[in-house]
Amino acid sequence: MRDITTSKEKLLKKIRKALLEKRDNPYPNLEDLPHYPANDELLEVLFAQEFTAVSGQFVFCEDELQFIETLLNLADQHKWHKIYCWEPALQDILTRYDYPFFKTDKDFEQAEVGFTLCEALIARNGSILLSSASMAGRRLSIYPPIHIVLAYTSQLVPDLKDGFKLIKSKYGNGLPSMVTAVTGPSRTADIEKTLVLGAHGPKELFVFLLDG
Repeated sequence: MRDITTSKEKLLKKIRKALLEKRDNPYPNLEDLPHYPANDELLEVLFAQEFTAVSGQFVFCEDELQFIETLLNLADQHKWHKIYCWEPALQDILTRYDYPFFKTDKDFEQAEVGFTLCEALIARNGSILLSSASMAGRRLSIYPPIHIVLAYTSQLVPDLKDGFKLIKSKYGNGLPSMVTAVTGPSRTADIEKTLVLGAHGPKELFVFLLDG
């Protein structure tokens, strides 16, 4: 009798069989394997190197005063006037030094700078971990053409898995609905292989790292 079983049915049958058969994990220690060569650099230095290599702009500040002074100089240099900040902890710092910013999303379509905190900094690849749990939500790090992140040295971790552990320890079972890793400004080379910054998000990305 001719077999009329389709190739799709055969594939599904194999999948069902594989799911029913219990097998030992052939790579039980995969997550513990080093994904990068050993590096003796300080995490601050390593992050700065990797972050600037992907067109990020890195600024290290010893304290809040130096942070505000640097921010004022940058705002004056780039003519930033509409800076939006929605996170209370960050608002407290800016308010303490009388730095002007927008607390609401009024006229948000005119925003020039989105100012946020972050969950972690990944030193090995220069990435920033953001989540939807903050008051900045999903919009503030994406819509304005300039994104500024304020982070602390305590948030520096070597790898992504360490960043997720940091998030897990902070939120427990109430994990954010979105966690994303941002590596440099938004970019694409889809059109005639020409690199374009700011294609689907901010054109410039700054990280201010404070000691603490």
